Amino acid sequence: MENSIPDNFRSPASTDNITSGLTGKAQIKIALAIGNSRLHWGLFVGKTLEKTWDTQHLNTDAVSRLSEEEKAEYLVQIVMRSIEEISSQTLLCLPATTAFSNPRTLSLVRLPLILASVVTQQTAIWQSYPDVRIITLDQLPIGGLYPTLGIDRALAVLGAGNQLGWPVLLIDAGTALTFTGADVNRYLVGGAILPGLGLQLSSLSKKTAALPLISLPQNLPYRWAKDTAGAIQSGVVYATVAGVRDFIEDWRCLFPDSKIAVTGGDRTLLLQYLASAFPDTASVLIDAPEAIFWGIRLLTVDC
Repeated sequence: MENSIPDNFRSPASTDNITSGLTGKAQIKIALAIGNSRLHWGLFVGKTLEKTWDTQHLNTDAVSRLSEEEKAEYLVQIVMRSIEEISSQTLLCLPATTAFSNPRTLSLVRLPLILASVVTQQTAIWQSYPDVRIITLDQLPIGGLYPTLGIDRALAVLGAGNQLGWPVLLIDAGTALTFTGADVNRYLVGGAILPGLGLQLSSLSKKTAALPLISLPQNLPYRWAKDTAGAIQSGVVYATVAGVRDFIEDWRCLFPDSKIAVTGGDRTLLLQYLASAFPDTASVLIDAPEAIFWGIRLLTVDC
């Protein structure tokens, strides 16, 4: 369910003085990568990625009813309350000032926001944030990018290549399952897109008359199922895993020394399936849940 506007929301007074000390090497920034299904957050203190977490998309209809001033202040509150809710320990990395220790002022702090988005409606909302920088493809130091390439794919492969080494293949097991590869010269080789594991399951449920919506199994299912739910799990999992392996093996033929990283919300399950079905293939894969934030850090924090 999308976030809605709290009934008691009120636009607070100006808070410019609260953030006047947040400069220099210890500057705090929030990175927001808007995916097809969720908002992906990263908290940076200087060059260090302190914390990552996910939340639901904002309710576009509810936010649209706010004035521009109210919208800006509401987004500030969303950011800081989100930080406050994920973990009390996270707040230990924030400056020991009145603004960050007082619960009444914490939700008013205007931290710089770095935004990368593949969802137009959500992007439009966050453009109203008071201190926002939107990352676009032309800012990325990778050759061969095409105009419709998703910024999430581009940032993740940039982050993986910079962190792990080039050439690199980045597999994103999210709503869509994508492959993005770049060579030793940071030049895009290409990639592919197919429905993610969860999307395949939901599509079968929505577009057929009798097939149920089922969840992904925690372990590799039995291939030759004797019930409908098991047959769906078998078909989706085995076909996807075989396809992933085929892409990986083809990439390794092109670039034998390449790093291969896996990110995205379903990456843990995908890695488990691959480890059971194709252990030799799985052994070369690198778990990289923070790949997109590695890319954001390279563009906005290290420079």
